Amino acid sequence: MRAGNVFMFFLLLLSCSKKESNDETVALKLQDVSYGNDAKQKFDLYLPANRNSNDTKVLILIHGGGWTEGDKADFNPFITELQKRLPGYAFVNINYRLASSNRFLFPTQENDVKAAIEFIAARSGEYKISKKIALLGASAGGHLALLQAYKYNNPVAIKAVISLFGPTELVSLYNSPPTPAIPLLLSLVIGGNPVSHAEIYQQSSPLNFVTSQSCPSQLLHGGKDPLIPPAQSDLLKNKLDAVGVINEYVFYPNEGHGWIGNNLIDSFNKMEAFLKKHLQ
Repeated sequence: MRAGNVFMFFLLLLSCSKKESNDETVALKLQDVSYGNDAKQKFDLYLPANRNSNDTKVLILIHGGGWTEGDKADFNPFITELQKRLPGYAFVNINYRLASSNRFLFPTQENDVKAAIEFIAARSGEYKISKKIALLGASAGGHLALLQAYKYNNPVAIKAVISLFGPTELVSLYNSPPTPAIPLLLSLVIGGNPVSHAEIYQQSSPLNFVTSQSCPSQLLHGGKDPLIPPAQSDLLKNKLDAVGVINEYVFYPNEGHGWIGNNLIDSFNKMEAFLKKHLQ
């Protein structure tokens, strides 16, 4: 093949690849998309076939790990299951910077989630997805999902939020922990206790930002959770009820900090029904 023909061949190949990557009629996965400069500020984006900017709803998943560990890969099995149940949805599975040795303390994680949502919303036209966004998080990720949903309404208001055993009020969690490890963890990621760092405890507690305008919320919790006591979800449930916010509390009395088997299937059934009803 002559040099000119080789050049034209690669131009054609590049053109075809670009066309395919922008073709909203086919499903597409974009891995490790950067929304910031740090190696942890990345997300995976799962775009469904036949997506469009008006109707394609978005579910953003936020992993747990005590704000100090964990990875978006932890939620890959969730995405596989949810894609079967919600085939027309786009899914975003995000990483965020983790607190460690006086680095990336609160509110770093909160700010990263906010930055990721801003990045996604700003590119909704490019991705051919809508700004109908729901959040789902587990444990520390549940906390970050609730905090984001209740605290911010710009550049887009979150339409629905799901928390699996996420902390909701950090002062009471510090003062009435199920294990001494919890106050130590909170002191590590915040930089002190509720007396020395009162403002950040207040600003980092989702419960404090609930209003009558807060989005529909689904809480899932195990009655034998050894890390985040059900009282954390009870507090939020009571506040949501008091101000008239639509909510569902799914309680599994014999489960701990996560579960498998029939109760996990039941959780997926309930999360699917909740999103279909409230992410409009």
